[in-house]
Amino acid sequence: MSANVEIYTWSMCPFCIRAKALLEKKGVEYTEYCIDGDEAARAKMAKRANGRRSLPQIFIGNQHIGGCDELYALNAQGKLDALLQ
Repeated sequence: MSANVEIYTWSMCPFCIRAKALLEKKGVEYTEYCIDGDEAARAKMAKRANGRRSLPQIFIGNQHIGGCDELYALNAQGKLDALLQ
């Protein structure tokens, strides 16, 4: 069974698109919350993400991963696959 992956995005955000592309390349199913212009949803995301309001914000299981750069850094370090198990 794979980990529960959630990603908060804006539809035209290049970093969001890049993060989703990596997850898709790895065959990961994820739940996407596209929050274009929805300030209430963004506030909810920021609360979960320790105040971070930039997009994307990625969660694996109950762990806040961060954004696109953090996701790619975990992958480069060989740590992402273990989190996705």
